[in-house]
Amino acid sequence: MLKFRSMALLAGVTLLGSACGGADAPQTEAPKMTWEEFRASAVQDPEGKWIFDGDQAVDSEAELRAFFDSAVSGTATNQAGLAVYNTSGGTTAGDVKWSAAQKGNLTYCVSNTFGTNKAKIVAAMNSATAAWEATASVNFVHNTALDANCTASQTGVLFDVRPVNSGGQYLARAFFPNSGRASRNVLVDNTAFGSIAPWTLAGIMRHELGHTLGFRHEHTRVNGGCYEDSQWRGLTTYDSASVMHYPQCNGTQQGDLVLTARDQQGARALYP
Repeated sequence: MLKFRSMALLAGVTLLGSACGGADAPQTEAPKMTWEEFRASAVQDPEGKWIFDGDQAVDSEAELRAFFDSAVSGTATNQAGLAVYNTSGGTTAGDVKWSAAQKGNLTYCVSNTFGTNKAKIVAAMNSATAAWEATASVNFVHNTALDANCTASQTGVLFDVRPVNSGGQYLARAFFPNSGRASRNVLVDNTAFGSIAPWTLAGIMRHELGHTLGFRHEHTRVNGGCYEDSQWRGLTTYDSASVMHYPQCNGTQQGDLVLTARDQQGARALYP
């Protein structure tokens, strides 16, 4: 989900050098991207997954092409700062989110392979989960008993939190609720434990956990170079300061990645 390349933020955090229109940019049709352009913008991480839009992952190039054909080759729609991943043209039936039963038991493990960084990532996850739990009817549960065997095949939890050496491709990446178990990972690059001010590790996790709840990058709602695709439904009006908005895409959040009042409003709307 978050991808930072020399202060770059990207379903991860990646900060890009390009701008995406002003804070009040119109939510109108965005320019189409060719398959070649989209493929060139994606990268493969150490686990062999294709990473696009900075911190969103699919398992193969075929899945990358399928996503492009169904979403990216289209154009943005004019919908009314938080946006949920949506697969049915903006109807609530297409919202990608956790069920009413599952949202209260979002279990995860944190791999012991973080080594000396484990205490830092556990604290960051505690801070990030608390932020979402304080505003929406969701509950994250750290199953510490499974930390010693915290892998992508661990069925005792919904998702795993593990370290990765991506070579600086991203700071972290996550998943959406409709992902299969093998893809439900929050991977954190070793660079996320270095100097990333004004962001913090907890801020990165707040952004990534937004994806795990179903929220899209806020900047995909506006025309310009940061547009991603049209598979979203607006839960509030556009919010340039959203925790889900890349600062380099004309975001207005000046400090750490924190939930705004509109983020909280949108989260409560999806998970009342």
